[in-house]
Amino acid sequence: MKNRLAEIRREKGIKQDELALAMEVTRQTIGSIENGRYNPSITLAFKLATYFDRRIEDIFIYEGDEHDA
Repeated sequence: MKNRLAEIRREKGIKQDELALAMEVTRQTIGSIENGRYNPSITLAFKLATYFDRRIEDIFIYEGDEHDA
């Protein structure tokens, strides 16, 4: 799943370690989400959306796959 987390985080001037502390996860988790190597739990996705005052859909882009038709 693609996401705009890094872009949004940088716009707010927040470092990965600061966001990780606020989300109660590791900096590596934030980096993995930003790089698309890890999809967050729905709980973490909601926490991120709330933290940035955005909708989940504003941060995470679901592209689906060919089996969704």
